[in-house]
Amino acid sequence: MARTLTDVAKRAGVALSTASRAFSEPDRLGPETLRKVVEAARELGYEAPVPRASGGRDARQDTVAVLVPDVANPVFGAFVKSAQRAGWHRRLAVVLADTDFDPAHERELIGHLRQRAAGLIVCSPRLAADEVLGLCGATPLVLVNRETDRADCVLADARDGLRQTIEYLAALGHRKLAYVQGSARSWSNAHRVALARALTAEAGLELDVLGRQSETTAGGTAAAASVLASGATAVLAHNDLVALGIVAGARALGIRVPADLSVVGFDDIPFAEAAHPALTSISVPMAQAGASAVERISAALSGPGHRPETLRLTTQLHVRGSTGPATDTEERPR
Repeated sequence: MARTLTDVAKRAGVALSTASRAFSEPDRLGPETLRKVVEAARELGYEAPVPRASGGRDARQDTVAVLVPDVANPVFGAFVKSAQRAGWHRRLAVVLADTDFDPAHERELIGHLRQRAAGLIVCSPRLAADEVLGLCGATPLVLVNRETDRADCVLADARDGLRQTIEYLAALGHRKLAYVQGSARSWSNAHRVALARALTAEAGLELDVLGRQSETTAGGTAAAASVLASGATAVLAHNDLVALGIVAGARALGIRVPADLSVVGFDDIPFAEAAHPALTSISVPMAQAGASAVERISAALSGPGHRPETLRLTTQLHVRGSTGPATDTEERPR
């Protein structure tokens, strides 16, 4: 027996009207509600008809799906908000899906949304670029913070921000640095670690690349003991959330920031400036990345003559209260 939309609504625990809207007007639903309906439809094998806008126009022509790994992270929130604003000006409905850092979830969402959107923007994917391209098929694609020559890419290049950071820490007398990594599947993590290794070597500094952590404050708190055990006087964190967690973890261990340990984050989220101490951070222009990604997908949708391009956005160090002169690690509280 063929499954109906009523079956999908029951499985997802939503009203029938909400289930219908997931396929006809997905941008009007919250990401969690949309995810529940999409997953219920997939589990039941329900195939929704392609919606038609007024006048017989294919509604998917005006819809772009954006996938992010964690909409709760302010840096991805800024990306989505900017993308939706840019879409509005181009008469594109930009709808959101959150993959929750899960490659399997990402795979399923791409496979589903490629049939219901004119184009896809996949931000910081956990899947390899070739797999994302294969899943998208003929659907136009823009990759953000994942590099390939077969699709439009928007990349946050950490080179300038990291160079400024390492020069600044060296000037403060720091000779041994630590780096707390993010996900093994993150292009940004690999890109930043490679640059940090090269730049510290050029500056004659020692760098201890520590084990990977979840890209959250909890991950940073868990990493604090390893940072201190490394003997580093300054630490670079994969993102600001991890950096804030390191500050909290160090404080719990009796270590003062920045008197005993300098901490630098990535992303320059709004919380960075409001933290205590205010967090030194390398700004990543994710709002610009969101607008640029929509510009590229709009160009890809404009006609068959489109050629993929890679746009590299620069980063910048913002110095605040979480960094200071190096202190002899022997003087740290024990």
